[in-house]
Amino acid sequence: MIKDFYTAIENRRSIYGISKETTVSDERIQEVIEDAVKYTPSAFNSQNGRVVVLFGEDHDRLWDITKESLRKIVPEDKFAATEEKINSFRNGYGTVLFFEDMSTVQALQEKFAAYKDNFPIWSQQSSGMLQFIVWTSLEIEGLGASLQHYNELIEDEIKKQWNVPNNWRISAQMPFGKPIAPAGDKEFMPIEERIKIFK
Repeated sequence: MIKDFYTAIENRRSIYGISKETTVSDERIQEVIEDAVKYTPSAFNSQNGRVVVLFGEDHDRLWDITKESLRKIVPEDKFAATEEKINSFRNGYGTVLFFEDMSTVQALQEKFAAYKDNFPIWSQQSSGMLQFIVWTSLEIEGLGASLQHYNELIEDEIKKQWNVPNNWRISAQMPFGKPIAPAGDKEFMPIEERIKIFK
């Protein structure tokens, strides 16, 4: 069943209870991610969003790397909770890694010096849109996901493990899989406190 745009936005939530099962083929996951990368807006049409998708053992390896990196900085008496959290991501079917191509950003800074300070900001905004589109697209396909940010902690190891170009800067990790538990309740501020309309 195809959901409309507004329903998909409402249903996109942080889903932490995920399994090593999927609701669609790997080819379909690849297709929706490729479409998201292709059509996400970017400043000056820079198209600086980059993605790595990990399935199977590669997905497991990512979260093993993350867990061992955290083991070095989290006190031993507090590590059990950290390990449980990381294992919940490892229990998923796959992970989407999001990057920004900083060589593209730097080239634009040189070409359009008047906007130099804005290009890193615009790059992050485009990256956020890409993450949202992928997240919502996975939700439409029946998959649960959440967005994580272990960036600097694992970036060097990720680049070595999967031969990621050095000019790609990591911005987020999105573990996904078939949902096995619903999202928690979400409270909303009164909408009139967040929007002003003038006619």
